[in-house]
Amino acid sequence: MATLQRLSFEFFPPRDAAGLDRLATVRARLDAARPEFYSVTYGAGGSTRDRTRDLVLDIHAEGRTVAPHLSIGSDAPEAVRFLLDAYREAGIRHLVALRGDIPSGLGSRAEVHYAEELVALVREHSGNHFRIFVAAYPEVHPDSRSPESDLAHFADKVAAGADEAITQYFYNADAYFDFVDRCAKAGVKVPIVPGVMPITNYANLLRFSDGCGAEIPRWIRKRLESLQDDTSSLQAFGLDVVTDLCERLLAGGIPGLHIYSMNQSKIPLALLDRLGHPLAGRT
Repeated sequence: MATLQRLSFEFFPPRDAAGLDRLATVRARLDAARPEFYSVTYGAGGSTRDRTRDLVLDIHAEGRTVAPHLSIGSDAPEAVRFLLDAYREAGIRHLVALRGDIPSGLGSRAEVHYAEELVALVREHSGNHFRIFVAAYPEVHPDSRSPESDLAHFADKVAAGADEAITQYFYNADAYFDFVDRCAKAGVKVPIVPGVMPITNYANLLRFSDGCGAEIPRWIRKRLESLQDDTSSLQAFGLDVVTDLCERLLAGGIPGLHIYSMNQSKIPLALLDRLGHPLAGRT
């Protein structure tokens, strides 16, 4: 099996002190996998702006590398520049630049609509200080008219100054390899890191997938549906599915893995153990 060379994990900002304490424990456990960085999500329209910033600065202060998500959503460019200044002054060097979701009811009030505009704003304001990651959609962004227009938008983000991409999660390795091939043929040459979503809860996975356009193959969906009241069996099956997916990706020469941890450590670490990734204190 090919060796996993690069690894990162995604967190979301907890709502309360108890959640922050739990996440601190999760971080300590995930450190065993020696990730390159942790990323922190940014809610629709900046709904978690302050909590995202505070968590990012806390993780950075602990000596860990962190990549804050930044999405323009309904934010004014001035608010984005303020955050960029705060992160740059703190010494943070990674950034995940996204279009983001606009909260319902705001209509056309958003001032920047596409991620390439945010990438250009970051480059204009901060030069090359940040290593910028953008999103990629192997199964096509749900708002795109076609695979061709989706690829064109991705190419625009790269042309605006993105350094790397992290994909939306998927469960069909062929979708990823097809997307990478089409990017190469179009001359889009940045590392495209697969985003991987462990399967831990049937209802949550369906809700997330329906919202972001990630396909759950019918055979997987039906098995999960049959196991939804048996958490242990569902998670065991899910771990098999995601392990097989990652083994195919690794065999195909991926540049790394980005794991959507959902602020948990048990299943991500079990996955990495199966993949033969070295974990501190374990063989």
